[in-house]
Amino acid sequence: MGRVLALDIGERRIGVAVSDEIGVLAQPLMVIQRQGVAQDIAHILQLVRERGVETVVVGLPVTLRGGQAQAAEKVEEFVSCLREALGTPIVLVDERLSTAEADRRMREADVRRGKRRRSVDAVAAALILERYLGRQRAGLDGEAKHAP
Repeated sequence: MGRVLALDIGERRIGVAVSDEIGVLAQPLMVIQRQGVAQDIAHILQLVRERGVETVVVGLPVTLRGGQAQAAEKVEEFVSCLREALGTPIVLVDERLSTAEADRRMREADVRRGKRRRSVDAVAAALILERYLGRQRAGLDGEAKHAP
């Protein structure tokens, strides 16, 4: 499968996670403070090149009922710009409740509130990546869709 980079794109921050070289394990990598589309894409492009990423997975905000959340349009616009710059396959994955789950897991691990706030987006990206990798291993790629 190769190395996969996952992004949890928010208004102020982008959580980033990366898989191991064989695409089995997901690990939180960093949080990028948003600085504008061009700078954000440049940062992601640098990570893709440095880490030898073959696929980028982006969390798509979906409502609990399965419809697209308002933020989905902004994410899709960003993905469109990212696609032009990257030339790497980009896959959109349902990110439903990933941030809430990341926060819950960090609380259970007794991570202090300040550290949770600084890293919850990267942990959410790792959960999105775990979801994607699990579905790939199971041969279920129906949840993921390639970005337009």
